[in-house]
Amino acid sequence: MSKYRNKPVVIEAYRFTGSSTSSWKIKEWMDGGLCPEPGGMQTADMCNCEIETLEGTMKARPGDWIVRGVQGEFYPVRADIFEQTYEAVEDAEATTQPEGGDDE
Repeated sequence: MSKYRNKPVVIEAYRFTGSSTSSWKIKEWMDGGLCPEPGGMQTADMCNCEIETLEGTMKARPGDWIVRGVQGEFYPVRADIFEQTYEAVEDAEATTQPEGGDDE
């Protein structure tokens, strides 16, 4: 049996706090892709949200990270899984074009 390692991929992510301000910032970042969950307002200031993902609708709860994947797709990731999977990168590294050229 062979062993494999994930290729290093740089993603964008935003932490969803559950506040209405957080919801609107994420909605703007996703260009409208995130919306308050129907009936999801828990208090006047806190909410859950639903995200349309490649696998269907998923819920983002306060504390989750919203990730933009390599194909531009969005999905929620629980905080503990996010911390085990991702680490911060320097801005210069995050803006480096992949080998083989650019998109222009």
